[in-house]
Amino acid sequence: MKDPSPPSSRSNRRWQAIGASAAIVLVIAIAILVSRSLPPNTVVIATDQERGIHSQIAQRYQQIFARHGVRLELLATKGSVENVKLLCDPRSEVSVAFVQSGVTSAAEAPELVSLGTLFYEPFWLFSRIPQTDQPRRFGEGQRMSFGIPGSGTYKHGRELAAAVGMDLSRAQMRDLDAVQAGEALMRGEIDLIGIMLPLEAPIVHQLFVDESIQAFEWTRADAHVALRPYLSKLVLPRGVADLPRDRPAKDLTLVATKTSLVVRSDLHPAIQYLLLDAASEVHGGPGVFNKAGQFPAAEPIDLPLSTFALEYYRSGQPFLQRHLPFWLAALTTPLLMVLIPVVGILYPLFRLVPELYKWYVHRGIFRLYSELKFLEAELEVGVSDTTAGALSERLQRLEVRADHLYVPTGYMYMLYTLK
Repeated sequence: MKDPSPPSSRSNRRWQAIGASAAIVLVIAIAILVSRSLPPNTVVIATDQERGIHSQIAQRYQQIFARHGVRLELLATKGSVENVKLLCDPRSEVSVAFVQSGVTSAAEAPELVSLGTLFYEPFWLFSRIPQTDQPRRFGEGQRMSFGIPGSGTYKHGRELAAAVGMDLSRAQMRDLDAVQAGEALMRGEIDLIGIMLPLEAPIVHQLFVDESIQAFEWTRADAHVALRPYLSKLVLPRGVADLPRDRPAKDLTLVATKTSLVVRSDLHPAIQYLLLDAASEVHGGPGVFNKAGQFPAAEPIDLPLSTFALEYYRSGQPFLQRHLPFWLAALTTPLLMVLIPVVGILYPLFRLVPELYKWYVHRGIFRLYSELKFLEAELEVGVSDTTAGALSERLQRLEVRADHLYVPTGYMYMLYTLK
């Protein structure tokens, strides 16, 4: 059985079906794009040894992430050098790490970016106070520890020792982490240690209050900083470690690195902003070496700053993250990024389509008007017995076409006028 509706009506329904299908495809495409743009619900951060200061700091980050429904997994490592290797390894799940300055560079790790510096880590030199019959110089035969392989302490310790002419190959080197080295020094099992930790680290405080231990200052700190710009010069005030015992007994000039929060450049922007929020909460207070609000700081010491970090330091959190829960903001942001250009394209089209449709309807009616005008012109010339039948037949065909012409209700008056 044939469809009784006119061809123009069937064509209109066909275009409606095509429009509905296109809308469904557009919605599916937007849903796929948005789902792919959502941040991960688990992030892995490389720290240091399990009882290290970086691990303790990362635990505070972990609590902040948990408030926003994101799981932050801590991966214990040997230190900054290993952290950089893990970040650069595409097979590694690590996407965030604490990294001391001077460990890498943009040329060595082009896929990494920094979210800014977080705190100072002085290079502490501690030794046991020698007896009067013992030499005070260190080197040959001395028992020493400058960190473990894979740590920033290990790398910096050997570079700084070589810079001052210390031959570590003639010493009895032991590869110990900061806590192990400090405890060994206090037990008298080692003569000199170099450790890199914030002043707030418990082992640093223990070493300062132990009267059998002395701390060395860097007498040529300015030269070290000039030769290695990733270093900073600091002054530890007298008595700050233990004021009643006056420890240290004088101001100490130190050299220090700054620890940065380093991420892979492809880490989701929402996670980068969440890391920056956590860094501001954890490191934004005052300290012995810094004023309140000094950290986190937009300092691209070894690696360039992330684009999102630069925006954060200029303007703070994005508008949506300031006013919406984390996941809702993370969902809305990519949706807006997709919808804004789509709306920008569709809005002029929506304004143009009615005009095009109006032109299309008028065109169908005006075409019949044109043919009717030709008939009227022929009638004005004159009608003979031979042409009258042909003109009448043409007029009837024109009337049939007008009867079967589909016109929306709003334009029916034009068709009635034509008839």
